[in-house]
Amino acid sequence: MATTDAAVTAPRFRTSPFLRAGVLAAGVVGVDQLTKHTVVSGIAIGDHEQLVPGIKLVHVRNTGVAFGFLSSGGALVLVFTFVALALLVGYFVTHPRRRGLWVPTGLLVGGALGNLIDRLANGAVTDFIKLPHWPAFNVADMAITFGVLALVYVLETGRGRGT
Repeated sequence: MATTDAAVTAPRFRTSPFLRAGVLAAGVVGVDQLTKHTVVSGIAIGDHEQLVPGIKLVHVRNTGVAFGFLSSGGALVLVFTFVALALLVGYFVTHPRRRGLWVPTGLLVGGALGNLIDRLANGAVTDFIKLPHWPAFNVADMAITFGVLALVYVLETGRGRGT
């Protein structure tokens, strides 16, 4: 009785897409909160420090969503955040095996939670990265931006292949 290479090879280890998305989200929240804490403890509100040419570290408070959009939106911002997260998580739960979907899910959930922690604890989000001619932003905003781009990529590349 002959054995094939496939029968001898151990099964490939694959982690759950939920675990991967959760670990990525936790990593985003951790880095986001650590960097915000560093800025809050080292730079006074309104002050700035030159990091490298073209990039400043600042300490500003943002009551809106990413990049100051919907500033002073209050409850509307929270409702928008919860609805968007519910839709994303609902789609992820119903399509967990969709190739790569865990990446945008982890980035978007982590980014939203990172900013939500600030909003609930302080009434505003700490932003600290300032580029010329661009509003200040933070790690959570970067995760949200890249998460949206990754979500578009995952949804568009899956078209026409039965996924």
